[in-house]
Amino acid sequence: MITQAIKFIAVSGAITALIPLVLILSQPLKPIAPSAPTLDFDKILQGRSQVDSRSAAVENVYMRDGYGLQVRSYSNGDGPLIVLVHGSGWNGLQFAGLAQQLDGTVLVPDLRGHGAQPGRRGDVDYIGQLEDDLADLITARGAPGQKVVLIGHSSGGGLVVRFAAGAQGDLLDGAVLLAPFLHHSAPTMRANSGGWARPLPRRLIALSMLNAVGITAWNHLPVIQFNMPTEVLQGPLGHLATPSYSYRLNQSYAPRADYLSDIRSLPEFLLLVGAQDEAFVAEAYRPVMEAETAKGAYQVLAGTGHLDLVDAPETLAAIRGYLDAF
Repeated sequence: MITQAIKFIAVSGAITALIPLVLILSQPLKPIAPSAPTLDFDKILQGRSQVDSRSAAVENVYMRDGYGLQVRSYSNGDGPLIVLVHGSGWNGLQFAGLAQQLDGTVLVPDLRGHGAQPGRRGDVDYIGQLEDDLADLITARGAPGQKVVLIGHSSGGGLVVRFAAGAQGDLLDGAVLLAPFLHHSAPTMRANSGGWARPLPRRLIALSMLNAVGITAWNHLPVIQFNMPTEVLQGPLGHLATPSYSYRLNQSYAPRADYLSDIRSLPEFLLLVGAQDEAFVAEAYRPVMEAETAKGAYQVLAGTGHLDLVDAPETLAAIRGYLDAF
Protein backbone atom coordinates (compact mmCIF):
# COMPACT_ATOMS: atom_id res chain seq x y z
CA MET A 1 0.00 0.00 0.00
CA ILE A 2 2.80 2.41 0.93
CA THR A 3 4.71 1.48 -2.24
CA GLN A 4 1.65 2.24 -4.36
CA ALA A 5 1.20 5.60 -2.64
CA ILE A 6 4.83 6.48 -3.30
CA LYS A 7 4.45 5.53 -6.96
CA PHE A 8 1.29 7.60 -7.23
CA ILE A 9 3.01 10.64 -5.71
CA ALA A 10 6.01 10.22 -8.01
CA VAL A 11 3.84 9.91 -11.13
CA SER A 12 1.71 12.90 -10.06
CA GLY A 13 4.84 14.96 -9.46
CA ALA A 14 6.27 14.05 -12.84
CA ILE A 15 3.03 15.00 -14.61
CA THR A 16 2.87 18.30 -12.71
CA ALA A 17 6.47 19.05 -13.66
CA LEU A 18 5.72 18.35 -17.33
CA ILE A 19 2.81 20.79 -17.53
CA PRO A 20 4.97 23.94 -17.69
CA LEU A 21 7.23 22.37 -20.30
CA VAL A 22 4.24 21.43 -22.45
CA LEU A 23 2.89 24.98 -22.14
CA ILE A 24 6.25 26.43 -23.20
CA LEU A 25 6.66 24.11 -26.20
CA SER A 26 3.08 24.67 -27.31
CA GLN A 27 3.63 28.39 -27.98
CA PRO A 28 6.68 29.13 -30.15
CA LEU A 29 7.55 32.58 -31.47
CA LYS A 30 5.78 33.41 -34.74
CA PRO A 31 6.33 36.29 -37.17
CA ILE A 32 3.88 39.18 -36.80
CA ALA A 33 2.04 40.02 -40.00
CA PRO A 34 3.29 43.34 -41.46
CA SER A 35 -0.31 44.52 -41.83
CA ALA A 36 -1.15 43.99 -38.14
CA PRO A 37 -2.18 47.21 -36.32
CA THR A 38 0.40 48.77 -34.03
CA LEU A 39 1.36 52.12 -32.55
CA ASP A 40 1.48 55.25 -34.69
CA PHE A 41 5.15 55.82 -35.58
CA ASP A 42 4.52 58.48 -38.23
CA LYS A 43 5.25 61.60 -36.17
CA ILE A 44 8.39 60.28 -34.51
CA LEU A 45 9.78 59.07 -37.85
CA GLN A 46 9.38 62.54 -39.38
CA GLY A 47 12.66 64.37 -38.92
CA ARG A 48 14.03 61.65 -36.64
CA SER A 49 17.40 61.49 -38.39
CA GLN A 50 18.00 65.20 -37.83
CA VAL A 51 17.27 64.88 -34.11
CA ASP A 52 19.43 61.78 -33.78
CA SER A 53 22.36 63.51 -35.47
CA ARG A 54 22.40 66.08 -32.65
CA SER A 55 22.48 63.49 -29.87
CA ALA A 56 25.50 63.19 -27.61
CA ALA A 57 28.24 60.65 -28.19
CA VAL A 58 27.79 57.28 -26.49
CA GLU A 59 30.12 56.32 -23.63
CA ASN A 60 30.37 53.23 -21.46
CA VAL A 61 29.50 53.42 -17.76
CA TYR A 62 30.54 50.18 -16.10
CA MET A 63 28.05 48.31 -13.95
CA ARG A 64 28.76 46.12 -10.89
CA ASP A 65 29.26 43.04 -13.10
CA GLY A 66 31.62 44.82 -15.52
CA TYR A 67 29.01 45.34 -18.27
CA GLY A 68 29.52 48.63 -20.15
CA LEU A 69 26.12 50.35 -20.11
CA GLN A 70 25.87 52.66 -23.12
CA VAL A 71 24.98 56.19 -21.99
CA ARG A 72 24.56 59.59 -23.66
CA SER A 73 25.16 62.48 -21.27
CA TYR A 74 24.26 66.16 -21.47
CA SER A 75 25.61 68.84 -19.13
CA ASN A 76 22.80 71.40 -19.25
CA GLY A 77 23.78 73.65 -16.36
CA ASP A 78 22.63 73.53 -12.76
CA GLY A 79 19.89 71.17 -11.75
CA PRO A 80 19.21 67.61 -10.67
CA LEU A 81 20.64 64.40 -12.04
CA ILE A 82 18.02 63.33 -14.58
CA VAL A 83 17.95 59.80 -16.01
CA LEU A 84 15.70 59.24 -19.04
CA VAL A 85 14.42 55.66 -19.29
CA HIS A 86 13.28 54.58 -22.76
CA GLY A 87 10.31 52.42 -23.64
CA SER A 88 10.13 48.80 -24.77
CA GLY A 89 11.83 47.65 -27.94
CA TRP A 90 13.85 50.82 -28.50
CA ASN A 91 16.79 52.70 -26.96
CA GLY A 92 17.98 56.04 -25.62
CA LEU A 93 17.73 57.79 -29.00
CA GLN A 94 14.04 58.10 -28.18
CA PHE A 95 15.03 61.08 -26.00
CA ALA A 96 17.54 62.73 -28.37
CA GLY A 97 15.39 65.86 -28.57
CA LEU A 98 14.06 66.09 -25.01
CA ALA A 99 17.41 65.42 -23.31
CA GLN A 100 18.99 68.57 -24.72
CA GLN A 101 16.25 70.82 -23.35
CA LEU A 102 16.18 69.88 -19.64
CA ASP A 103 18.27 71.77 -17.07
CA GLY A 104 20.67 69.63 -15.08
CA THR A 105 22.90 66.64 -15.67
CA VAL A 106 20.95 64.48 -18.11
CA LEU A 107 21.83 60.82 -18.65
CA VAL A 108 20.21 58.68 -21.34
CA PRO A 109 21.14 54.99 -21.14
CA ASP A 110 20.43 52.22 -23.60
CA LEU A 111 19.07 49.76 -21.06
CA ARG A 112 20.83 46.40 -20.88
CA GLY A 113 19.47 44.13 -23.60
CA HIS A 114 18.87 47.08 -25.96
CA GLY A 115 20.66 49.38 -28.39
CA ALA A 116 23.90 48.93 -30.30
CA GLN A 117 25.74 46.96 -27.59
CA PRO A 118 22.97 45.14 -25.72
CA GLY A 119 24.98 42.30 -24.20
CA ARG A 120 22.32 39.74 -25.09
CA ARG A 121 19.56 41.46 -27.02
CA GLY A 122 16.21 41.14 -25.29
CA ASP A 123 17.66 39.51 -22.18
CA VAL A 124 19.27 40.23 -18.80
CA ASP A 125 20.99 37.97 -16.27
CA TYR A 126 18.32 38.02 -13.56
CA ILE A 127 15.05 39.62 -12.56
CA GLY A 128 15.81 43.04 -11.08
CA GLN A 129 19.04 43.70 -12.99
CA LEU A 130 17.65 46.80 -14.70
CA GLU A 131 17.06 48.34 -11.25
CA ASP A 132 20.62 47.52 -10.25
CA ASP A 133 21.91 49.15 -13.44
CA LEU A 134 19.96 52.35 -12.77
CA ALA A 135 21.28 52.44 -9.21
CA ASP A 136 24.86 51.92 -10.45
CA LEU A 137 24.44 54.71 -13.00
CA ILE A 138 23.06 57.12 -10.40
CA THR A 139 25.86 56.28 -7.97
CA ALA A 140 28.54 56.64 -10.65
CA ARG A 141 27.38 60.01 -11.99
CA GLY A 142 25.50 61.76 -9.21
CA ALA A 143 27.23 64.58 -7.33
CA PRO A 144 27.07 64.74 -3.52
CA GLY A 145 23.77 66.27 -2.48
CA GLN A 146 22.41 66.36 -6.04
CA LYS A 147 18.73 65.48 -6.36
CA VAL A 148 17.82 62.55 -8.62
CA VAL A 149 14.82 62.43 -10.97
CA LEU A 150 13.91 59.46 -13.17
CA ILE A 151 11.81 60.14 -16.28
CA GLY A 152 10.41 57.06 -18.01
CA HIS A 153 8.17 56.49 -21.03
CA SER A 154 5.79 53.52 -21.34
CA SER A 155 7.63 50.43 -20.03
CA GLY A 156 10.38 52.82 -18.96
CA GLY A 157 7.78 54.53 -16.78
CA GLY A 158 6.85 51.16 -15.36
CA LEU A 159 10.52 50.55 -14.53
CA VAL A 160 10.62 53.89 -12.69
CA VAL A 161 7.63 52.78 -10.59
CA ARG A 162 9.35 49.47 -9.90
CA PHE A 163 12.60 51.19 -8.96
CA ALA A 164 10.83 53.49 -6.48
CA ALA A 165 9.48 50.46 -4.61
CA GLY A 166 12.71 48.46 -4.68
CA ALA A 167 15.63 48.18 -2.31
CA GLN A 168 17.37 51.16 -3.94
CA GLY A 169 14.35 53.42 -4.17
CA ASP A 170 15.78 55.78 -1.57
CA LEU A 171 18.12 57.10 -4.30
CA LEU A 172 15.11 58.69 -5.96
CA ASP A 173 13.83 62.22 -5.19
CA GLY A 174 11.32 62.67 -8.00
CA ALA A 175 9.75 60.95 -11.01
CA VAL A 176 8.08 61.85 -14.28
CA LEU A 177 5.94 59.10 -15.78
CA LEU A 178 5.10 59.42 -19.49
CA ALA A 179 2.16 57.10 -20.24
CA PRO A 180 3.64 54.39 -18.00
CA PHE A 181 2.90 50.69 -18.21
CA LEU A 182 1.46 49.68 -14.82
CA HIS A 183 0.29 46.07 -15.17
CA HIS A 184 -1.42 43.89 -17.75
CA SER A 185 -4.53 43.78 -15.53
CA ALA A 186 -4.60 47.52 -14.73
CA PRO A 187 -7.60 49.59 -15.90
CA THR A 188 -5.15 51.68 -17.92
CA MET A 189 -4.48 48.85 -20.40
CA ARG A 190 -5.80 48.57 -23.91
CA ALA A 191 -5.77 45.11 -25.53
CA ASN A 192 -2.17 44.17 -26.37
CA SER A 193 -1.14 47.81 -25.86
CA GLY A 194 -2.90 48.85 -29.05
CA GLY A 195 -1.33 46.03 -31.05
CA TRP A 196 2.24 46.85 -30.00
CA ALA A 197 2.78 44.04 -27.48
CA ARG A 198 2.16 40.39 -28.32
CA PRO A 199 2.55 38.39 -25.09
CA LEU A 200 2.85 34.60 -25.17
CA PRO A 201 0.48 33.77 -22.29
CA ARG A 202 1.15 30.03 -22.07
CA ARG A 203 4.87 30.66 -21.72
CA LEU A 204 4.25 33.38 -19.14
CA ILE A 205 2.02 31.06 -17.10
CA ALA A 206 4.49 28.19 -17.30
CA LEU A 207 7.51 30.24 -16.30
CA SER A 208 5.58 31.90 -13.47
CA MET A 209 4.73 28.41 -12.16
CA LEU A 210 8.38 27.34 -12.35
CA ASN A 211 9.66 30.52 -10.71
CA ALA A 212 7.16 30.08 -7.88
CA VAL A 213 9.00 26.89 -6.88
CA GLY A 214 12.46 28.36 -7.47
CA ILE A 215 13.15 26.96 -10.95
CA THR A 216 14.73 29.67 -13.12
CA ALA A 217 16.57 27.63 -15.75
CA TRP A 218 14.24 28.69 -18.57
CA ASN A 219 13.93 32.40 -17.70
CA HIS A 220 15.94 33.24 -20.84
CA LEU A 221 13.07 32.15 -23.08
CA PRO A 222 11.17 34.89 -24.97
CA VAL A 223 7.67 35.60 -23.62
CA ILE A 224 6.63 38.76 -25.48
CA GLN A 225 7.06 40.13 -29.01
CA PHE A 226 6.77 43.71 -30.25
CA ASN A 227 5.07 44.77 -33.46
CA MET A 228 7.78 47.07 -34.81
CA PRO A 229 6.71 48.49 -38.20
CA THR A 230 8.59 47.41 -41.32
CA GLU A 231 9.60 51.00 -42.06
CA VAL A 232 11.43 51.10 -38.72
CA LEU A 233 13.05 47.66 -39.01
CA GLN A 234 14.23 48.38 -42.56
CA GLY A 235 15.26 51.96 -41.79
CA PRO A 236 18.70 53.28 -40.80
CA LEU A 237 18.15 52.50 -37.11
CA GLY A 238 16.42 49.14 -37.55
CA HIS A 239 19.46 47.29 -36.24
CA LEU A 240 18.88 48.95 -32.85
CA ALA A 241 15.38 47.51 -32.43
CA THR A 242 14.70 44.77 -29.88
CA PRO A 243 11.76 42.68 -31.15
CA SER A 244 11.22 40.36 -28.16
CA TYR A 245 11.97 40.00 -24.44
CA SER A 246 12.91 37.07 -22.27
CA TYR A 247 10.89 36.26 -19.17
CA ARG A 248 13.47 37.82 -16.86
CA LEU A 249 13.77 41.02 -18.88
CA ASN A 250 10.01 41.33 -19.20
CA GLN A 251 9.59 40.92 -15.43
CA SER A 252 12.40 43.40 -14.74
CA TYR A 253 10.88 46.09 -16.94
CA ALA A 254 7.56 46.58 -15.14
CA PRO A 255 6.06 47.07 -11.68
CA ARG A 256 5.67 43.93 -9.60
CA ALA A 257 2.50 41.83 -9.56
CA ASP A 258 1.25 43.97 -6.65
CA TYR A 259 1.64 47.08 -8.76
CA LEU A 260 -0.57 49.16 -6.47
CA SER A 261 1.96 48.66 -3.68
CA ASP A 262 4.74 49.83 -6.01
CA ILE A 263 2.70 52.95 -6.85
CA ARG A 264 2.43 53.77 -3.15
CA SER A 265 6.24 53.98 -2.95
CA LEU A 266 6.59 56.74 -5.54
CA PRO A 267 8.04 60.10 -4.46
CA GLU A 268 6.37 63.33 -5.65
CA PHE A 269 5.68 62.64 -9.32
CA LEU A 270 4.23 64.06 -12.52
CA LEU A 271 2.24 61.84 -14.87
CA LEU A 272 1.64 62.88 -18.49
CA VAL A 273 -0.38 60.97 -21.08
CA GLY A 274 -1.80 61.81 -24.48
CA ALA A 275 -5.56 61.92 -24.93
CA GLN A 276 -5.13 59.87 -28.14
CA ASP A 277 -2.84 57.27 -26.57
CA GLU A 278 -3.25 54.02 -28.53
CA ALA A 279 -1.67 51.77 -25.91
CA PHE A 280 -3.27 52.97 -22.66
CA VAL A 281 -6.52 54.55 -21.44
CA ALA A 282 -5.53 58.12 -20.60
CA GLU A 283 -8.38 58.92 -18.24
CA ALA A 284 -7.85 55.76 -16.16
CA TYR A 285 -4.48 56.74 -14.67
CA ARG A 286 -5.63 59.32 -12.17
CA PRO A 287 -8.35 57.31 -10.38
CA VAL A 288 -6.13 54.22 -10.16
CA MET A 289 -3.10 56.02 -8.79
CA GLU A 290 -4.84 58.67 -6.70
CA ALA A 291 -6.50 55.88 -4.74
CA GLU A 292 -3.01 54.76 -3.63
CA THR A 293 -1.06 58.02 -3.20
CA ALA A 294 -1.60 61.76 -3.00
CA LYS A 295 1.88 62.55 -4.33
CA GLY A 296 0.97 62.76 -8.02
CA ALA A 297 0.10 65.53 -10.45
CA TYR A 298 -1.66 64.51 -13.68
CA GLN A 299 -2.01 66.04 -17.14
CA VAL A 300 -3.77 64.67 -20.24
CA LEU A 301 -2.44 66.28 -23.42
CA ALA A 302 -4.99 66.85 -26.17
CA GLY A 303 -4.15 65.66 -29.67
CA THR A 304 -1.21 63.54 -28.52
CA GLY A 305 -0.60 59.83 -29.02
CA HIS A 306 1.57 57.31 -27.21
CA LEU A 307 4.89 57.77 -29.00
CA ASP A 308 4.73 61.46 -29.89
CA LEU A 309 4.10 62.30 -26.23
CA VAL A 310 7.87 62.38 -25.64
CA ASP A 311 8.53 65.23 -28.09
CA ALA A 312 5.31 67.21 -27.60
CA PRO A 313 5.96 70.87 -26.63
CA GLU A 314 3.43 70.55 -23.80
CA THR A 315 5.45 67.66 -22.38
CA LEU A 316 8.62 69.75 -22.27
CA ALA A 317 6.79 72.65 -20.60
CA ALA A 318 5.20 70.39 -17.97
CA ILE A 319 8.49 68.65 -17.14
CA ARG A 320 10.32 71.96 -16.85
CA GLY A 321 7.65 73.18 -14.46
CA TYR A 322 7.97 70.05 -12.37
CA LEU A 323 11.78 70.29 -12.30
CA ASP A 324 11.65 73.88 -11.05
CA ALA A 325 11.12 72.41 -7.57
CA PHE A 326 14.54 70.75 -7.78
